[in-house]
Amino acid sequence: MKKLIIAIAAFSLFACSDDDYANLNTDPKNPSFVPGNFLYTNGVKRLFDQMGSTSVNNNIFRLVAQHWTETQYVTETNYNIRNRAIPDTYWTRLYTDVLYDLKKAKEAVNQDPSLLAGQKKNQDAAITIVEVVAWQQLVDTFGNVPYSQAHLGTENTAPAYDDALTIYKDLLLKVNTAYSNFDTASKAFDNDFIYSNNIAKWKKLAASLQFRLAMRLADADPALSKQQAENAISKGLFSSNADNFTLSYENNNVNANPLYADLVLSGRQDFLPSDTFVDYLNDLEDPRRTVYFDNNKTPYIGGVYGDFNNYSAFTHIGKVFFTPDLKGDLLDFSEISFLMADAKERGYNVPLTAEQYYNQGITASMEYWGLSAEDITTYLARPNVNYATASGNWKEKIGKQFWIAMYNRGIEAWTAWRMYDAPGLRLPVATGNSVPNRFTYPVRESRLNASNLEQASQAIGGDNQQTKLFWDKN
Repeated sequence: MKKLIIAIAAFSLFACSDDDYANLNTDPKNPSFVPGNFLYTNGVKRLFDQMGSTSVNNNIFRLVAQHWTETQYVTETNYNIRNRAIPDTYWTRLYTDVLYDLKKAKEAVNQDPSLLAGQKKNQDAAITIVEVVAWQQLVDTFGNVPYSQAHLGTENTAPAYDDALTIYKDLLLKVNTAYSNFDTASKAFDNDFIYSNNIAKWKKLAASLQFRLAMRLADADPALSKQQAENAISKGLFSSNADNFTLSYENNNVNANPLYADLVLSGRQDFLPSDTFVDYLNDLEDPRRTVYFDNNKTPYIGGVYGDFNNYSAFTHIGKVFFTPDLKGDLLDFSEISFLMADAKERGYNVPLTAEQYYNQGITASMEYWGLSAEDITTYLARPNVNYATASGNWKEKIGKQFWIAMYNRGIEAWTAWRMYDAPGLRLPVATGNSVPNRFTYPVRESRLNASNLEQASQAIGGDNQQTKLFWDKN
């Protein structure tokens, strides 16, 4: 994390607003240049912060996935996402704070004469990988979004929305190119705070991201999904938690995990584990309860989803999630393992059985959270967990355990539910509204980009929360 702090501190000397970017290098007497590695650092940190936050103003995925519920404010657990303009803030943060910085970082890297050819290739490839992660989050949240005409500034202030499947296909091209461009004989960044210049790990991330993109397409474009998934597998995917795409935060207030600000520094008591989640884990006697939940109230009792809850009357969120140095996680071995189980069930060419990958996904999750080998063995042998005896079809079995393993990764938990329609989630007590399949477009788009917004809305089948994304065919 010290590498990240150094980079961020240096970046602050060059930091500028969005308007300032337009004026870079326009004054010949006072030329300005923001080095690419500083812009990259800022973009990566903001991506992890955005996806790790639990602020109801910009990230409610833990609530949508029904891992958590609320206490005194229940707007979000009843799926009223426009009340706080959540789509607007989420959209802006990814486009402006993350993707714009990464775009400028790539431009700076490719214009930097001090970089050797190999290092320049590695930096460009690493930035591309992070861009693809951010773009996938946008598409998986909204569907069609501005892509090919995004970030053109004054050249086009009303960008067209691109077809989501077309974007996915381009993201696959980008991640394949990035994988090929990595130069293992060179380093990437002077301070690589993700993989410490282990280019082999960067290539594993590229292949694993390609695999995740491919598996999203399993029902939308089966042939392309199979081809891209098998190609990614041949390159080498994550093989342990040591490969995870994580960010190490610091044990201080400045560079802490965003949860620390939301749960501790705020002094608020707004969130509880939901009864939906707690009841499933209680039924399975899941040992992750000792990590996911606090022991303030046992047997574990979840707050009623979508209703007002007295904070002291229910089980609290686990203590580890209140620590400032909790790692951020955007792609991990557990996720890849469950997707491999899915691929095997679909007949893709993968070496192990679906049961082996399913067990591997559960094991990876439990090991990540520090559970013992004995706990893992006992859990896998339970009749309602064991792949051969657990109830439901293969999608229901994989979907439930995938959803459990994605705790603290709200968007991926929500996505697992959308992919597998499992496990069954509850209707909010207060309103009975259905779980969203997507976020509605930002309200401000209706003012700034109305014509293109209308075309996009018609193309996806209507700008409402129940419209399914292109890959959600179930």
